[in-house]
Amino acid sequence: MALDDEDGIIDGGVFTALSWKAMPTSLIIVDDFLNNAHELRNAALRLTYPEQEGAFPGRNSLERIEIGGLAQQVSHIVGEPLQLMSPPQSHAKCRITLAADQGRAKVHIDRAHWSGILYLSRPEDCQGGTEFYRHLPTGTDHMPFTEQGIAELGYSSFDDLREQILEKDALDRSKWELTMVVPMRFNRLVLTQPQYWHTSGPSFGDTRETGRLIYMMRYFLPGAAPDAQS
Repeated sequence: MALDDEDGIIDGGVFTALSWKAMPTSLIIVDDFLNNAHELRNAALRLTYPEQEGAFPGRNSLERIEIGGLAQQVSHIVGEPLQLMSPPQSHAKCRITLAADQGRAKVHIDRAHWSGILYLSRPEDCQGGTEFYRHLPTGTDHMPFTEQGIAELGYSSFDDLREQILEKDALDRSKWELTMVVPMRFNRLVLTQPQYWHTSGPSFGDTRETGRLIYMMRYFLPGAAPDAQS
């Protein structure tokens, strides 16, 4: 028995799609990403982490650790040709965050087309992870990708949206609903389209060895301006 449907045919209880809509990928998790993750962790612990008074708790390393072939591997995983921007922002830097570190910001987006976090904390220290949220006033889980989308939410421009959501509402927990947490796990790579409302999980530890340690990645499409993808 076959039943016609506007999107496909149900034949013998099996639905066969006649066409496929675009299916954008927004989150990819890769476990056991590096064969030598312990070596990367040890190198990260030897970097310089100067005092910072930024919006977020924690400190970025002064130095970068370049991993050969990383851009090609990440491009293969996400299915898009990716490249670094110039200057490379926080790409290839590490970040250490301890329980005592303070920051005023919370939910945010990143200026990239794909961003990556490689967890380097020891398994026995791992807590929380990466948190994703829904903005309750607009019902969205990500920043609109187009000017039309921004206008449909009632904002006159990206600057207007940024001022209201990323500078005001981001500090008000009542404006957000937690939708998902990607748990922290040693050598787990989290790749995300960073326009989704997100933030890091809880900070922990009191030394570099026991703290929240990550390796950061930022990628753009060839020829695309960072501001167009932020």
